[in-house]
Amino acid sequence: MIPIQNLYYLLCYAWNRLPEQEQWLTSEATSFHRPLELLGRVLLMGTRRLLRQRLRQAYAEREEELGELRGRVLLEASLSRDLLRRGRAVCAYDELGPDTPFLRVVLGALAQVSRARQVSASLRHELRAVMRLFPADLPPTPLSSHALRAVRRTRPVGHEALLLNVCELLHRSALPEPAADGRTRFMDFRRDERLMAQLFEAFVRNFYRLEQRRFRVLSETISWQAAAEEPEDLSMLPAMITDTTLEAPDRKIILDTKYYRAALRPRYDRQRLISPHLYQLYAYLQNQKKPPGQHLEGILLYPAATREIDLRYTLGGHPVRVVTLDLNQPWPGIAADLLKLIE
Repeated sequence: MIPIQNLYYLLCYAWNRLPEQEQWLTSEATSFHRPLELLGRVLLMGTRRLLRQRLRQAYAEREEELGELRGRVLLEASLSRDLLRRGRAVCAYDELGPDTPFLRVVLGALAQVSRARQVSASLRHELRAVMRLFPADLPPTPLSSHALRAVRRTRPVGHEALLLNVCELLHRSALPEPAADGRTRFMDFRRDERLMAQLFEAFVRNFYRLEQRRFRVLSETISWQAAAEEPEDLSMLPAMITDTTLEAPDRKIILDTKYYRAALRPRYDRQRLISPHLYQLYAYLQNQKKPPGQHLEGILLYPAATREIDLRYTLGGHPVRVVTLDLNQPWPGIAADLLKLIE
């Protein structure tokens, strides 16, 4: 399990944002016992910052019974109520205001966390207090895949993108069935290995993007060095997409992250490396085109869970390193180990 105080840094880099340097984070993170408390605190602080700024406005369609024409008249609704005879009509019109899908989703996330018994009473109180700062006529949207996809299509940036990431992680952490009292229950998302694998991969890639300047950092698609009698047969080959590629004129590193409980597996009473992981990295290296003078190498990176390892090989003429990263140590040690890995 990643300590809560390190989980914040992992999430910030996974979401391609440098961690905030405010004192509240480092002082309070150590007292959190559940990831939900951390997400609730980040949601709270982010919403407060959002409200201090001018809320982004957008046009929203409204339907209202009016005594004067505005926008377009909804004839069916007006006739069914016999309004036209009385000089009234149901009108649909666009109104500029803060009623946006993004703010509705944020308000929905605040409402869900503020009702969860898995967070402290003081945090629930603060979340409810910040909800009262929103416009009174703004309805919350419960977190759902459909609602989040609709907001994601608007391509929020900066601070709004961070809050949307928090909302998405809250949605993925919510258990399908609510508690007996109707409250949403949340799981510890650190136990979801598939989700954590995605976060770990993005964390490592974006850490190198933000914290070093020697290498260009990307995720690249490698073409197979293959031929076929029928050219269209080549399209049947599986795609080779690296987790992280670090490239400089004189050096290129293909770094593959694997979020597994252990980097070794027992086989015939001995511990051995996980063969598909090594085969995958080997295929990347063997099919890589590199310019003259560029040194190519590969790294398999695991979180250290049961045992720390640091193994070095030469495979197919390329240096390969299989190494673990201790996510249980204080954050400065994690950052130093990552930077040392590419020295």
